[in-house]
Amino acid sequence: MSGTSSAEDGGPLAPTETAFTLLVTSVLDYGIFMLDPQGHVSTWNAGAERIKGYSATDIIGKHFSVFYPPEDIAARKPHWELEAAIQEGRLEDEGWRIRKNGSRFWANVVITPLFDATGELRGFGKVTRDMTERRAAEQALTERRRLFAHLVQAQELERRRIAWDVHDDSIQAMVAVGMRLQLLAERAGEPHARDLSELDASVREAVDRLRNLTFRLQPPGIDRHGLIESLSQHLNDVVVGSWGLQSSIEHTLANEPAPETAITIFRIVQEALLNVRKHAGARTVRVSVTTEDQGLLVRVVDDGTGQAAITHRLYEHFGLIEMRERAETAGGWWTLRSEPGTGTTVEFWVPDLPTAALDEPLPGALAKSFDSHTAPPRPS
Repeated sequence: MSGTSSAEDGGPLAPTETAFTLLVTSVLDYGIFMLDPQGHVSTWNAGAERIKGYSATDIIGKHFSVFYPPEDIAARKPHWELEAAIQEGRLEDEGWRIRKNGSRFWANVVITPLFDATGELRGFGKVTRDMTERRAAEQALTERRRLFAHLVQAQELERRRIAWDVHDDSIQAMVAVGMRLQLLAERAGEPHARDLSELDASVREAVDRLRNLTFRLQPPGIDRHGLIESLSQHLNDVVVGSWGLQSSIEHTLANEPAPETAITIFRIVQEALLNVRKHAGARTVRVSVTTEDQGLLVRVVDDGTGQAAITHRLYEHFGLIEMRERAETAGGWWTLRSEPGTGTTVEFWVPDLPTAALDEPLPGALAKSFDSHTAPPRPS
């Protein structure tokens, strides 16, 4: 670092000091430099030159406000950042900064005041990182998740509309047909009575299939009795009744989750169970729902054959992608573990927040989106 060539006593730098100085001056990913107490640049490293475009000769002695856009200078941001760093012992900020060529970049900045043994301010250490690419990626992720959230909302509304139409129109009409067939069978003689009874049985089977369809489209248990009731009914009617698997559900819910949270959980579990049916070769499946860290932790575990390295194929399977996207769009996480002979475990966590809290999802560290709703760590 420029201006740092000897120890405080005037002697040569110790080997460790020499190595540290070499490290700081050579780092390219971070701009690491010092300011004097008034904010003028006093040292400069290779990373600062790469990020900001100034050579040491260009910048040393100039005030660090040259890195700030005009609106920040007008607001005296460089001045109050130094004051805040002194008062708080450290300041971290993200915002636009200016390169030598006038172009803007998004920077993460940390300013640390430096005091000597007597408590006198000797200057500031400043670390700058170019976050432009990360910010662009996060904005793209935000937009992708916003679009996915709108798609999911539209899908749920359409499913609900179809379920209502089928229930109020088709099912009611077929129930009326069945009642008419029963009446005709009672009045008709053989062999017409037998034919009418068989036709009535076919109609009743069709009505049952339509009712199962409307349940899958819009589970009535969520609206009437809540999440656990809806999941239990789905396990009994579909997993046990239709697929012939053994199932169980455990829960430790203190309160019923918000309706949108319940729908998200039901859809992910529904897709996980469908994957068990299609791919696991399982005999039993267990579902657990627990309250954890102001959210809900859900596991779907089967005793199937398992698959090696299935996580490497997540992007090739739409159902797995949809499960992960639903959980992450809700502000949580989703993971899958599967090995031959040990079955498969789908595990996910979602915060139990009102829908409005997720209208503007923040990318990157999702936990920062919910300061008082910290997601539990993903299982390793």
